[in-house]
Amino acid sequence: MISQCIDVKLPDNPGASARRLTARSVVGVLLAALLPGVALAQAYPNKPVKVLVPFVAGGTSDIVARAVAQRLTEAGYTAVVENRPGANGSVAAEALAKSAPDGYTIMVGSIGVFAINMGLYRAPRYNVLRDFDPITVVVRTPNVLITPPNFPASTLKEFIEYARKNPGKISYGSSGSGSSDHLSAELFKQQTNTFGVHIPYRGGAAAQTDIMAGQIEASFQNFGTVVPYIRAGKMKALAVTSAERMPQLPNVPTVIENGLPGFEVTSWQAVAAPKGVPKEILAKLHADITKGMRSPEVVQRFTDQGFELVLNTPEQTTSFFASEIERWGKVVKISGATVD
Repeated sequence: MISQCIDVKLPDNPGASARRLTARSVVGVLLAALLPGVALAQAYPNKPVKVLVPFVAGGTSDIVARAVAQRLTEAGYTAVVENRPGANGSVAAEALAKSAPDGYTIMVGSIGVFAINMGLYRAPRYNVLRDFDPITVVVRTPNVLITPPNFPASTLKEFIEYARKNPGKISYGSSGSGSSDHLSAELFKQQTNTFGVHIPYRGGAAAQTDIMAGQIEASFQNFGTVVPYIRAGKMKALAVTSAERMPQLPNVPTVIENGLPGFEVTSWQAVAAPKGVPKEILAKLHADITKGMRSPEVVQRFTDQGFELVLNTPEQTTSFFASEIERWGKVVKISGATVD
């Protein structure tokens, strides 16, 4: 403990006698004046943090959001997940953009919400680079072409042959117009010169349910969400969109192996806050989310399901968003995909 006294001359009153202040008082004054963010960060969080999900429960965004919320809860937060599906994720994204930048509302969203929508809509209801403070990319995973177990084709080549013989008969389900699984199907149809009907859902879980029920014929779903169903024989996997085979399902070939060079698509999930969150709070959120998601049990669980943990910095995430918006804007333009 410091008990020494020091003399401080007041420059606006040179004739006054020296005032004696303790060193502890001087330090307190300096901290209050120069480091206002310290007190702010120490007080945060003092109420529940809302974790928005742009899609229905059960899809990739929902799975990742609940894992993030659990890690925050273990770090001392009260985190509440709120699903707000609609307009390919735009409903939740717009709500995030309009939320107070105080760290009490964040969103876990997909490549569709943070990148593809910017090229998909003529007049987007939000602007990713203007309205959000990116926190981190949490996971990424390829897509996998799945069909009902009783679908007549058992290989990708058989699937292509069937599609060519039955133009327009195959219905492709997706988690929403402009999602990575939708654009995977569009690219696939372009490269194979086949035609199929796009059926958009309000999230991947609904499309997966209809695949297992035989209501739709095919879908390029996020690999990490369908591995358990494939292993259980509830759906059939024909090919993955990764550059190499996935160790979780080593017998499932890649699309590239089947004669479609360059066909590589990876979906990802990221966390963002409204633009303007104090840097101290943003740093705390990043540190607590990435630390929690790096725990061995979490890494093992997501890896087993086919996800790769990314957990990059806010600065890296911002640059990544910009590059993905540019990349997928070109893909959307070529495919002709639109929602308005």
